[in-house]
Amino acid sequence: MSLEITPVRGSRDLETFIRLPESLYRDDRTFVPMLRMSERRMLDAARNPFYLHAEAEHFLARRDGRPVGRVSAIRNLRHEEFHPDDKVGFFGYFDSGDDPETAKALLGAAEVWVRARGLGKIRGPVNPSTNDPCGTLIDGFKWAPFILMTGNPPYTPKLIEGAGYAKSKDLLAYFLLRTDVIHEKIRRVAAEVRSRGEVKLRPFELAHFERELNLVMELYNDAWSRNWGFIPMTPEEIRFAADDLKSIVLPELAFFAFLGDRPVGFALALPDINHALKKARGRLLPFGWIYFLKPFLRKIPTFRILALGVRKEHQQLGIGTLFYERYMDVAKERGYVGAELSWILEDNELMNRPLRTMGAKAYKTYRLYEKTLDLSPDPRPS
Repeated sequence: MSLEITPVRGSRDLETFIRLPESLYRDDRTFVPMLRMSERRMLDAARNPFYLHAEAEHFLARRDGRPVGRVSAIRNLRHEEFHPDDKVGFFGYFDSGDDPETAKALLGAAEVWVRARGLGKIRGPVNPSTNDPCGTLIDGFKWAPFILMTGNPPYTPKLIEGAGYAKSKDLLAYFLLRTDVIHEKIRRVAAEVRSRGEVKLRPFELAHFERELNLVMELYNDAWSRNWGFIPMTPEEIRFAADDLKSIVLPELAFFAFLGDRPVGFALALPDINHALKKARGRLLPFGWIYFLKPFLRKIPTFRILALGVRKEHQQLGIGTLFYERYMDVAKERGYVGAELSWILEDNELMNRPLRTMGAKAYKTYRLYEKTLDLSPDPRPS
């Protein structure tokens, strides 16, 4: 059977690229299809501001004409700007059946594309950056992914490793049942934090969305700037992400922290709309939109804390505990049964230690892989 790797060309190829996971993983009970409309926006270089400072090529694998895999090759110029010693390209949107030949051919195509741009290393998966869903699940396959987290079959890590890739960094996802929260410790630490200064929380005010978004922009790039591989988001990228999430933000799950009158941190959690995506099967029409109405969202029993950050100068004050205390109270008031806290760098003890202390369990591990590429000239005659 013949295997062919071709770049995506035209709207029909792009639609095949977007829908491919739905056919590959249709028998996987943990698979959650992404909302097709959202994926089209993400992959549209004319609409996604990520591509103002990046370029990508998308590839499809076909065996005897039938689509069997996909991958993207990505160059992020802002990564090169902020990490000048890390000359790396990226791969993302990697999906394949359990077929080493297909996986090697797809990743090989991405490597050739990255190498042609003078980059001596390739890392991934990122879809399309570390500010977006990223990583390959290597542990915790029995559970479906939470909102904006990746999912893949157990065979995927072996396919990537079989193509010559090694671990770059692991990302941890924690889960905390409401009944497992160690309340006394959280209350005690939160009281200590309040005693050190005038720290207050206030909810995200949806009626003043632009004002609140400006606060997020101010805080995000400061709070996360010390993280491994971090790339600051542009105002356009933050607004693009916000436009995608605005309809599912619940004000009781988003907060700012103020020290006196100065904003010093924020936290954002979202109801796990993967419950809705599974029911909608990746489509808003004709009836999928029903699952994204606020009354339905408030019936979802779990949420994901996907952003929780404090300005660098205040990160030793324990302000994060105030956010965790508030989420603990919201879970009790609203009837949430648990939350995922993700993702956390494996070596970020400033975040990992408090989560373990309050009773959270690291129940999933995601891995970013990388591979060194040979940039020596091709000795073959042209």
